[in-house]
Amino acid sequence: MREPGVRRFVARGVAHIDVLYDGAPVAVSFVLVPQFTMLAFTSAVEPFRVANQLSGKTLFEWAVWSAEGEPVSASNGMTMVVDGALPAEAPPGYVLVCAGVEPERHLSRKLADWIRVQWRRGRTVGSLCTGAYTLARAGILKNRQFTLHWENIPGFRESWPDLEPERRLYCIDNRVITSAGGVAAAELALRLISDHYGPELGQAVMNMCLLSNLRLPNDDQMPSLAARLGTRNEHVVRAVAWLESRIADEFRLDDCAEHVGVTPRQIQRLFRRYLGVTPVQYLNSLRLSHGRMLLSETNMTVMEVAVACGYVSASHFAKSFRRKYGVAPGKYTHFPGHAQTLAKAPRAVRREAIAS
Repeated sequence: MREPGVRRFVARGVAHIDVLYDGAPVAVSFVLVPQFTMLAFTSAVEPFRVANQLSGKTLFEWAVWSAEGEPVSASNGMTMVVDGALPAEAPPGYVLVCAGVEPERHLSRKLADWIRVQWRRGRTVGSLCTGAYTLARAGILKNRQFTLHWENIPGFRESWPDLEPERRLYCIDNRVITSAGGVAAAELALRLISDHYGPELGQAVMNMCLLSNLRLPNDDQMPSLAARLGTRNEHVVRAVAWLESRIADEFRLDDCAEHVGVTPRQIQRLFRRYLGVTPVQYLNSLRLSHGRMLLSETNMTVMEVAVACGYVSASHFAKSFRRKYGVAPGKYTHFPGHAQTLAKAPRAVRREAIAS
């Protein structure tokens, strides 16, 4: 049983900081979606707990909900007991949807409708990790800056082509706040702590959480392209950036070389020297990785994924996919309805989709 009153939100600790505030606490409502990311959730809630502990006051209070009030399984297999089902009205404050893997599979119209109601009633709504899927379905992301985890951005774009997420750590746009998840959720929480109670408390919470550096909200979620590639060779970096922006386009080595400002032969030599592969091999790896993500996170068919990845046929995509990942793309998708849809398709289409 939870402890009542102040003891529920204020843990005992040695370190202390005076916070001259005696008003009502800031309420934070977390809504967990099946397969939510535990790291994003705990990274968000723990800084609030530490702020309370340091001040000895209930500066923040929080509740955890699920759509029906049932325990929710995280992506790591652990099960989280919640406070209850979605209330008719969340407490004034923040309402954050925490999601994780397979976001489209677990997308709920009921939750999206509920979030829209809370937003219309003046709550600040937001998301952690892939919770932006729910905000998109609720129709409150149009003309707003928002983010979600970089791995899920390509699939999100396929589902909502009229929305353009940022690859930022977190975004605050009026009464909509979004975080890429992971430890970026802690950085968003620290921003809220500083906004409400001042930078001194925010810094003290950082120290308690052993966070030595606080990144800026506009920072990219990923290291620089040069850091990812392990080389600062400007020609290689420019060529790879060009390839990554044109995954679905027909590849012409001459066009890539012209963009970089070197000859096609030089491009080939540079890729082999710094990346150990040819430009075509690198592009194929990008395309297959992109396809794997789309199969995991969207309800697109194998044929649609093949086209989105720049393959001229589903059979070519499927053979390459199986060679790299050891499973046919038609069997990799997590969407149960895909098999039934494929079974009703013409035989030629089925052969294209499941070819190996």
